[in-house]
Amino acid sequence: MSLLVKICGLSTHETLDAALAAGADMVGFVFFPPSPRHIGLETARELGKQAKGRALKVALSVDADDATLENIVETLRPDLLQLHGKETTARVRDIKAKFGLPVMKALPVETSADLAVLPGYAGVADRILFDARPPKGATRPGGLGAVFDWTLLAKLELELPYLVSGGLTIDNVAEAVRVTRAGGVDVSSGVESAPGIKDPEMIRNFIRAARATEELMVR
Repeated sequence: MSLLVKICGLSTHETLDAALAAGADMVGFVFFPPSPRHIGLETARELGKQAKGRALKVALSVDADDATLENIVETLRPDLLQLHGKETTARVRDIKAKFGLPVMKALPVETSADLAVLPGYAGVADRILFDARPPKGATRPGGLGAVFDWTLLAKLELELPYLVSGGLTIDNVAEAVRVTRAGGVDVSSGVESAPGIKDPEMIRNFIRAARATEELMVR
């Protein structure tokens, strides 16, 4: 199975085109106002049209209510919902049932204890995204550019497809895949020149590095 490459937090036609042209499998759009990568619904509509049929569109939300999710789904027409907040297993199940879309649940990882909730989420989600736990006092979820201890996933037995995220760059993506045996990688700040500002060349280089990793794995 080929490695899935997801570029998250895209917000302009230029950077989205760079990701699509370079062969990204998934393109992520953030719907969370505190994030510098947040986009409005009209922008989402236009970017969604641009990405249609070229990559899977992923809508990232954080503890969003049904009305918010309904607006996102109606506007972006995503292929996948990424739940990046503290959504319970029951909430994940309800969202799947209400919107009829696959769900990827993000789980913050810092220690092995953080994996205790995995069986519950694996029973209701379609994919799992392992991300670094945010530092104490952070106002946003996610690793915020930090790397977690990948060896925590080294012996993971999970039939569900999973991706790894958190501080990935062209320099460490190969090691991340080797250690975690993840079927996909998700990058955001690692392809930015400043918070929320994606760099087309960095996007191309990251995807190239990820694909090189894939080729080495096949050998």
